[in-house]
Amino acid sequence: MSFEKIGFIGLGLIGGSIAKTLKRLYPEKKLYATSGHLSTITEAYEDHTIENDRLLSLAEIGSCDLIFLCTPVKQNISYLEQLKPVLKEGAIITDVGSVKSDIHEAALRLGMEHCFIGGHPMTGSEKTGYANATAYLLENAYYIITPTSQNPKDKVEEFTKLICSLGSITMVLDYKTHDHATATISHLPHIVAASLVNLVQNLDDEQETMKTIAAGGFKDITRIASSSAVMWESICLSNRDQILEIIDSFCEQIASVREKVASSDGPSIHGFFQSAKDYRDSITISKSGPIKKVFELYCDLIDEAGGIATIATILASNNLSIKNIGIIHNREFEEGVLHLEMYDADSLQKAVELLRKYHYTVYER
Repeated sequence: MSFEKIGFIGLGLIGGSIAKTLKRLYPEKKLYATSGHLSTITEAYEDHTIENDRLLSLAEIGSCDLIFLCTPVKQNISYLEQLKPVLKEGAIITDVGSVKSDIHEAALRLGMEHCFIGGHPMTGSEKTGYANATAYLLENAYYIITPTSQNPKDKVEEFTKLICSLGSITMVLDYKTHDHATATISHLPHIVAASLVNLVQNLDDEQETMKTIAAGGFKDITRIASSSAVMWESICLSNRDQILEIIDSFCEQIASVREKVASSDGPSIHGFFQSAKDYRDSITISKSGPIKKVFELYCDLIDEAGGIATIATILASNNLSIKNIGIIHNREFEEGVLHLEMYDADSLQKAVELLRKYHYTVYER
């Protein structure tokens, strides 16, 4: 591949994960980055992901063969414009934003369609920042590529080959088709999750009863409400028209359900939930999507001193790292009192086998 020198503007969760994955698979490639925080650059330099230990100018980033724009959508457009006069001949600029229309239209306006290839890795986490980036975040995740009509065919093929080599599943879409689809399956869910959280906050009593007993169903559907508010402000403003259209459709759906409940129409209510169940059950969940798969298990735990420490020791002595651990106080829709979250599917399977070997009762989601 000719992308030997790769630059990053922004090195948060996604940019950092792409950089770490590239360095893991292609240690010979030279990676360079600039960021809003020197501490991020220092951290990436010290873990040997990037070559520079200081903030680089855009002119220096512009000398790279491939440049990833990894800032909020509106900022990516500004950087695209600033890179135009300093871009190396033959270089490719890509982005990782979940909205494509604005930046594609900017590339057209700037006469940069030949050197811009849109990209959207459909993976992530409610966590943010380089500290949460991993070298495996792209594994088995869809990575949408939105080329322009002016991109050289060989460059698109080379970029696609690179992304595939990172473990992602590439899909080529028109940027307008992409924005309509992501408004429905990514942007609206975040809006709904945040709305539910705000609703509970507004309706809760002084004793915070709802917050205290919030259980699996509520926590699962609202987990993504912990995502970056800055990022979602940018997404909503950039994909405004598509999001408004989908919100209107969702409101019609809610109004329809309300009418079914108000009229005590049992068969219609049953049909509503059955249709959703059938369609949801048909969706494959083995691959990462906009709501990333969680590798978790639940375990029965005897109420005795050192119970959690014993489990942690069993896993640690077998080189298994726990991503998250907690006691389930409200067991609605949950099996097992101890909740463990692992980093990947392989670690999850090994943890299950080990705990069962030591006669723990383990439940997998």
